[in-house]
Amino acid sequence: MEKRRVVVTGVGLITPLGVGVRASWDGLINGKSGIRHITQFDASNFPTQIAGEVEGFNPEDYIEPKEVKKMDRFIHFAVAAATMAMEDSALKISEHNAERVGVIVGAGMGGLPAIEHYHSVLLEKGPRRITPFFIPMLIINLASGQISIKYGAKGPNSAAVTACATGTHSIGDAFKIIQRGDADAMIAGGTESVITPLGIGGFNAMKALSTRNNEPEKASRPFDRDRDGFVMGEGAGVVVIESLESARARDARIYAEIIGYGMTSDAYHITAPAPEGEGAARCMAAAIKDAGVTPEVVGYINAHGTSTKYGDELETAAIKKIFGEHAYKLCVSSTKSMTGHLLGAAGGVEAVISILSIYSSIVPPTINIENPDPECDLDYVHHKSRQLTINYAMSNSFGFGGTNACLLFKKFREV
Repeated sequence: MEKRRVVVTGVGLITPLGVGVRASWDGLINGKSGIRHITQFDASNFPTQIAGEVEGFNPEDYIEPKEVKKMDRFIHFAVAAATMAMEDSALKISEHNAERVGVIVGAGMGGLPAIEHYHSVLLEKGPRRITPFFIPMLIINLASGQISIKYGAKGPNSAAVTACATGTHSIGDAFKIIQRGDADAMIAGGTESVITPLGIGGFNAMKALSTRNNEPEKASRPFDRDRDGFVMGEGAGVVVIESLESARARDARIYAEIIGYGMTSDAYHITAPAPEGEGAARCMAAAIKDAGVTPEVVGYINAHGTSTKYGDELETAAIKKIFGEHAYKLCVSSTKSMTGHLLGAAGGVEAVISILSIYSSIVPPTINIENPDPECDLDYVHHKSRQLTINYAMSNSFGFGGTNACLLFKKFREV
C-alpha cells in the first residue's frame, strides 16, 4: 500500500518569547532572548535563579473559566497552543469526521506544580483538602484528553512521554498514523511547565543548569566554549497535520510536508549521550532513510543544542558523521539559545520553527556564541537570522534515557 503524503496546515506556539506564533517567531528571527530571573517562586537560595518563563498568558483566553482549575499549567499551555493551531488550520471537526481526527500531545514531567502544591496541602491541612481534580490535573495524557474533549476529536489519542524528545515523538507518531491511513488529521506536539522548586532543584542537583544568574539573556549559549548548562523554559508547540487529500479537499493552506521520522535509543546511560553521538547519528540517518532522500538535500537543522558541554559536541559529531562534507554547507541553529530548553515541549516548538523556516525562507540564529568551541565548528548561524530558501529542514530532539527523535520536513510542492 502506498504511503499517504502528510502536510502541516496549522501551527501554535507559546514560548518565553511570547504567547502566539507571531510573537515567538518575531522574537526568534530578531535574536531576542526570553530568559529572565525566575518570578514563579523565590529562587534566591538556588544555584540557578533564571529560566524562560511565559509572560502574559491567561488560560481563560482559551479555556472556560470553570474548567481552568481542573488543569495544571502544562495542560493550559497544551489546550491554548492546540487552539491556535486549530484556528490557524481552519480544520472543523464534526460528526462526519470526528473519528478520523486524533490527538497526541505529550509532556516530559507533567503536573509537577500541582504535585508540589497539593503535597503541601496534604501536610498542612490533611487529605480531605486535596481537590478531586488533583489526578486529572497532573497526569500527562490529560493534555491530549482535554484537547480531544474540547474539539470532539474521537480518533487515535495518546501521549508520548520521552523526556526532551517528547514533542518530536508525538508529531512523528501522529505522522505515521496518518501515513498508514488510521486517521486523516492529527493535533500533535509537546507541552511543559515545571519551573518549580523541585524542578529547578532537581536539575541543579544534577549540575545540568546554567548558573549564569548575573546575565540571564546570555546564559543559554549552545556551541559556545563557555557554556555551563541549559536554561529551563516552559511553553508548548502544537501542529495540525493532515493527509494531503484532506488538506486539498478543503483548500487548506499548507506550510510544509512531513516526509521522514526517525527514532532510536542510545542504550548507554540514563543522562549522558552515547560516545560520538552514535545514537543521534543513527536517528538522523533513520529519518533520512524514511523520507527516501539523500543527506545532501537537507539545508537546515534545528539542533537539539541544549548548551551542555557533551550534548553540543556530540550532536555536532553526529551531524558530521551522517552528512560528511555537506555538514559544513548546512545551516545549523539552536533556538534554545533564545527560548531556553522547554523539555517535553522543545520538540513541538522546534518542529514549528523548522516548518516556519521552510515556509518563510528565514533561518533563525544561534545567539550568544562569543567564543566558539573548537569542537563545534559548523555554521550555527551566529547572532543574526538569515534569509535563505530551505527545501528540507530537520528537527532533532534527544532525551534522558538515551531516547532520540528526528523529523524531516520538506517545502510543499504538488508533485
